[in-house]
Amino acid sequence: MSATAAKPRLSQAGLAPTHEVQATDEYGVEHAVQVAGEAPLTIKVDGREVVTLMTLGTRPEALALGYLRNQRLIENIHDIAEVNVNWDIETVDVTTTHGEGIVDWEQKLSQRTVTSGCGQGTIFSCTVDNIYNTRLPQAEVRQSMVYGLLTNISAHNEIYKQAGAVHGCALCHETSILSFVEDVGRHNAADAIAGEMWLEGMDGADKWFYTTGRLTSEMVMKAAFMGIPVLLSRSGVTQMGLELAHVVGMVMIARAKGRHFLVYNGADSIIYDAMPEPRATLKPTGSTGRRNSFTSS
Repeated sequence: MSATAAKPRLSQAGLAPTHEVQATDEYGVEHAVQVAGEAPLTIKVDGREVVTLMTLGTRPEALALGYLRNQRLIENIHDIAEVNVNWDIETVDVTTTHGEGIVDWEQKLSQRTVTSGCGQGTIFSCTVDNIYNTRLPQAEVRQSMVYGLLTNISAHNEIYKQAGAVHGCALCHETSILSFVEDVGRHNAADAIAGEMWLEGMDGADKWFYTTGRLTSEMVMKAAFMGIPVLLSRSGVTQMGLELAHVVGMVMIARAKGRHFLVYNGADSIIYDAMPEPRATLKPTGSTGRRNSFTSS
C-alpha cells in the first residue's frame, strides 16, 4: 500500500458476540447460558444492494471489505472511500471514490452459484473465472510448525468455548496467530480476515490459513485470492476443493488434530522434522477368544 494513499473510513460497529439466555438441562434445572449472536447484514455499494449475509457481527466492516475483495467485485482498496455499518437498518454502506458502484456490475453479477457454505453462500461468475488464472508461490511446510500452530490455535476459539455454534479462521505466520476470527459461518470469518489483509496491504505469500471447517472449493478460492499458499483444517476435504488446490498450487492439510494430519496436496513441500513415535501394531491376543480383545505388539 502506498504511504500516501488514504485508507477507507470505517465505522466501528461491532456487536457483542454472545447473549445470555435461559436453558433447561436434562434434570429440569434452569441455567443462564450464552448463545452466539446472529444478525442479517446487507452490503450495499453506492446504494445498490449486493448481498445479505447472516453474521455474528463482531467485525462487520472487515467482513464487507473481504466479501467484495474475495468475490472480485472491487479490485482496488483505493476505490473505496467509506464503509459505514448501521445496525438499525441492518446495512453496511460501501461508498466508492468514483461514485459509480461496482464496475461492470451486470457482467460480474450475471451468474450466481449457491455454495455449500454454512447456510447458503453465493459466488459470482467473475469469482470462478479468476481462480483458474491464480497461481500461488511455492511453500515450505515444516511438520514442527504444523504442531506448533495447532497448539497455539487451542488458546483461541473463545466464542466457541462460551456458546458453540461458530466456526473459527486464523491468519498465521509460522506458529504465530496474526488474526483469529469467529463467525456463524466459516466463509464470513475468512472474508473478515481477507478484509483486514486488504485494508493493511498485507502479503499472503508467507502466511498460512487455518479453519475449523471443511475445505470446500469456496474456502480454497478465498485463501487463494488472499495469496496464501497453505490451507490447514481440523476437518475434511471435498473433491472440488482438492481439484482447485491442484490448479492453484496450494498445500492442503486436513484432519489435523493432535499429532495427526493428512496432506491432500503438496506433500513434496512437507519437511518431516518432528515425526511422532510409530503407532503400535495391534493384534488379537488369541487367549480369550474374544473378537475385540487386542494387545500392543
